[in-house]
Amino acid sequence: MAGETIIAVVGNLTADPELRSTKNGRSVAGFTIASTPRTFDRQSNQWVDGDALFLRCTVWGDLAEHCARSLAKGMRVIAQGRLTQHSWEDEQHQKRSSMELQVDEIGPSLRYATAQVSKAQRGTAGAYGNPASMPAGYTGGATAAGASLPPSDPWGSPQGESSSFGDFGKPESEPEF
Repeated sequence: MAGETIIAVVGNLTADPELRSTKNGRSVAGFTIASTPRTFDRQSNQWVDGDALFLRCTVWGDLAEHCARSLAKGMRVIAQGRLTQHSWEDEQHQKRSSMELQVDEIGPSLRYATAQVSKAQRGTAGAYGNPASMPAGYTGGATAAGASLPPSDPWGSPQGESSSFGDFGKPESEPEF
């Protein structure tokens, strides 16, 4: 929607995502990301932590299920979404408000960790096409030499074969010395 505040936040999960279902059966997960700025203090010659931002996050649908299966307390993540504000009046008639991130995209930060990614096989069609039309056992990425691959998969070239992505950064030919 126009006028929404889109932000990205990098931080650590304070707990495992909590997965629930609505009355209509739609999945929703909630979790909190703690983002703490660090600066280098030249006088003390040490890194100093600033005030932590604790941002409550909500994810819906398949993404909620993927978060519950993939993310855990302490993981460093990168989340992007729409910042929303909720306002209410408490029992003492004080006006209160809170901020929440409606997450559209999330993944592990690879700054201090590695990750194995596998494509989710759900439904009859998705972002990568119809899973039913994929070869049996296909999970994306490189496979053993000789295995059949979808013709449009630039990441799936068997090792040793050239592709537009498989040789990225590799010199055209070996330099002569």
